Amino acid sequence: MKFTLSWLKDHLETSATLDEILTALTDLGHEVEEVENPEVKLGAFRICRVIEAVQHPNADRLRVCRVATWPNGPEGAMEEVQVVCGAPNARTGLVGVFAPTGTHVPGTGVDLKPGNIRGVDSNGMLCSERELELSDDHNGIIDLPEDAPVGVRFIDYRGMNDPMIYVKITANRPDALGVRGIARDLAARGLGTMKALEIPAIKGSFASPIGVRIEDGLKAKGCPLFAGRTIRGVKNGPSPAWMQARLKAIGLRPISALVDITNYFTFGLNRPLHVFDAAKVKGDLRIHAAKGGEQLLALDGKTYTLKPGMMLISDDAQPESLAGIMGGELSGCTEATTDVFLESAYWDPVTIATTGRALRIHSDARYRFERGVDPAFTLPGLELATQMILDLCGGEASEIVVDGAVPDTARSYRFDPGRVERLVGMEIPEADQRATLTALGFTLSGDQAQVPSWRPDVQGEADLVEEVARIASLSNLVGKPLARALPGVPKPILTPLQVREKTARHQIAALGYNECVTYSFIDRAAAEAFGGGTEAVRVENPISSEMSHLRPDLLPGLLRAAARNQARGFMDLALFEVGPVFAGGEPGEQVTVASALLIGNSAARDPYGSRRPVDVFDVKADAEAVLAALGAPAKVQISRKLPGWWHPGRAGVIGLGPNAMATFGELHPRLLQAFDIKGPAMAFTLQFTNIPWPKVKTPTRPALALSDLQAVERDFAFVVDTGVEALTLVNAAQGADKALIDSVRVFDQFTGEKAEAQMGPGKKSIALTVRLQPQDSTLTDKDIEAVSAKIIEKVTKASGGTLRK
Repeated sequence: MKFTLSWLKDHLETSATLDEILTALTDLGHEVEEVENPEVKLGAFRICRVIEAVQHPNADRLRVCRVATWPNGPEGAMEEVQVVCGAPNARTGLVGVFAPTGTHVPGTGVDLKPGNIRGVDSNGMLCSERELELSDDHNGIIDLPEDAPVGVRFIDYRGMNDPMIYVKITANRPDALGVRGIARDLAARGLGTMKALEIPAIKGSFASPIGVRIEDGLKAKGCPLFAGRTIRGVKNGPSPAWMQARLKAIGLRPISALVDITNYFTFGLNRPLHVFDAAKVKGDLRIHAAKGGEQLLALDGKTYTLKPGMMLISDDAQPESLAGIMGGELSGCTEATTDVFLESAYWDPVTIATTGRALRIHSDARYRFERGVDPAFTLPGLELATQMILDLCGGEASEIVVDGAVPDTARSYRFDPGRVERLVGMEIPEADQRATLTALGFTLSGDQAQVPSWRPDVQGEADLVEEVARIASLSNLVGKPLARALPGVPKPILTPLQVREKTARHQIAALGYNECVTYSFIDRAAAEAFGGGTEAVRVENPISSEMSHLRPDLLPGLLRAAARNQARGFMDLALFEVGPVFAGGEPGEQVTVASALLIGNSAARDPYGSRRPVDVFDVKADAEAVLAALGAPAKVQISRKLPGWWHPGRAGVIGLGPNAMATFGELHPRLLQAFDIKGPAMAFTLQFTNIPWPKVKTPTRPALALSDLQAVERDFAFVVDTGVEALTLVNAAQGADKALIDSVRVFDQFTGEKAEAQMGPGKKSIALTVRLQPQDSTLTDKDIEAVSAKIIEKVTKASGGTLRK
């Protein structure tokens, strides 16, 4: 929405400065996008008089001018400067436009400085129209009439000191698509008072030869009201200079007085109108639905083929206008027009929007009608436009012809002054609230607020609160803590499972993974690869074939994301996601898990050789770190009972007995090939609900339990078959004495031909270090030997191996 400051002041009596108006507009919700203020560009240029112009002593085409200006007005002291000028019309007594030193000349982009031209000092410039960007004329300097007031700013003399303001209007505020609507908001804010809009009652002197008719069915939905009148004997010349200046300022090209008046009402009062050349209209005008196939040559020079149901304004011979969107070229007004039919109607917003989108026509009329203009202003707008046409173009008006009626938009809502504080948090006196709503056009009666016809966006009590808060300024909101019903620390809002999800998300991100958010729907092949894809989780009406099933695991989405990144050259990836997975289609058949994917190398290339491919132990360590952050027990078992999408022998399950808390390892190569993943991929998945909940439900951590007794470590090496897993030895040693043994770790493995040469075919050596942590008393040699014997016995029985000598 564009308008000029003088246009605004036609509707608003105000002494506010431009800056105050701009600040208020943005605060009211009408964001100021752009301001073009001529004062910024041309404010330094003043009217001057050339006292004397003589030939330059050293240049034939230059003249030395003594220029007089009154920078403080005619009452101030006269200032005289010397200017060297090359214009052919520079002469003694010329009244022109002077730019002092330090002025930026927009036409040349030069900042004026004191100079010396061929031995003669020059201070300032006598300007041409091109240098002020008024036209392309550069044949001479500006030559003003003798009575032009010397010392006055040129923009004030020419009436150019009228800033243009461009504001963004939200879709719910069609009333602000007119200058008067903007003025109403500013008046309610307190930046002035609204000027009365006098509606004339023009009595027609003859019956209109052109009638109007709305076909059956369109009055209810399409065109509830259509009105117009004939004005004969008009003279369609150029519009007045003031109107042309305003239209040019907002980017419109003046065409003729009749067309410019309709544009002026569109932007000034949010009342789109249309004028038909009455001599070109055959019979009456009727509003009807297109049958399909009709063609209309519109005012934009394009021919449109209409579809069935689109609204048309036609005469007895042919279509003349696309209703509410754009007029037709055949009945358009020209300089030869003497009789016109002025039309004012109210159109259904949905119908206008549907037609405009289908035909891809963008016009100022469509923009306003599809958002909703004031239906009650249809006839008053016609009267006002008639008066302006009579004033500017002359002529004689007929009686008004009308079909339909103003639609009933009357509605009221309960006004509760206390609700402003409850909804917004602002304490505004009831008297101020009532004054605000009254200034915006609402009618208050007791506890009811009647909504004005120009505010289709107000649809409830909360909208009344919004209007009061908006005018009072939401920038006045002061942050206040929420009132507590009881003193003390409130109960936690998040559930234990939500806290666990949050902790896992933070911990995995801290390990260097990037979080992904993928769709809960995947394709059937991907779902089947992870044990899903059944009819129970199939989407009945998927938006695409790639989103046909609920996901049974988070890894398919992460693998798809990894494939897209690898296709773009990103080969080292660490991705994770926390979200729901689905075992079935019922509400209770979903659970929230966390999954992470690791592909590529462990570090960037460097001269120290620290770069290596990631392996199963990287994701194992990360899974254990997240479990520790979630409060999982330190002593767990690792098993190999895994689903088919994990690599056999390179994956494991961390759990307590049958309760699996996490799965980690390398994904199966067959799966990576199906997802187009290059290189091995490591992953882990956490089951939040399988991690034991703490017995004490407090937000604090338990006390740190440390033993002041010396720990003891002992190393054991066992000879076992090559097929025996190290995990078997670790679990057996751990179970030898659960109270005394703190940890068991593998620190060496001896395999290969040399191992078999020493220990026999099919044999290998696995070395363990066992840490013993006493709690009651220091361990003696006898105690250590007893525990060692138990460890050897347990490992030997579990693995079938022997202690290496």
